Amino acid sequence: MIEHQRHAGGLASRTVRGCGPVSVGLVVVSHSAKIAEGVVELAGQMAPDVRIRAAGGTDDGGIGTDATLIAEAIEAVDDGDGVLVLVDLGSAVLSAQLAIDELVGEARRGRVRISDAPLVEGAVVGAVQASTGSDLGEVDQAATEAATMAKVKDDRG
Repeated sequence: MIEHQRHAGGLASRTVRGCGPVSVGLVVVSHSAKIAEGVVELAGQMAPDVRIRAAGGTDDGGIGTDATLIAEAIEAVDDGDGVLVLVDLGSAVLSAQLAIDELVGEARRGRVRISDAPLVEGAVVGAVQASTGSDLGEVDQAATEAATMAKVKDDRG
């Protein structure tokens, strides 16, 4: 059985030098626990003061998504200022929405958002944006805009 690792960074709100408290948390949802954990590790290296949790795979270690794991991750990273949920494939959106609608407390639902951002780039850019103390809308916008970042310069003219 694959154990779903939890981000070791803790749950307390932290302060980034000169930027105010880091407030928005991130949840990375993938059909693969290994992918989710790897994305969390990468984003955490870029923004170590941001609360980021992996919610990958199923509770028995298989490939898929699990609304209960997603809801637990949302609750773990939320300190009251919002949670951005990043997903890999379409059915992850369905599981995330189910988690929000049915498993997350009513008071928390309004501050949880599923992003249309690319999973890896969006998690990294979103985490960096969150580390500046930005609000949920700003973090989501930055993560979503990561989809338009050029990776390779085309020199073919």
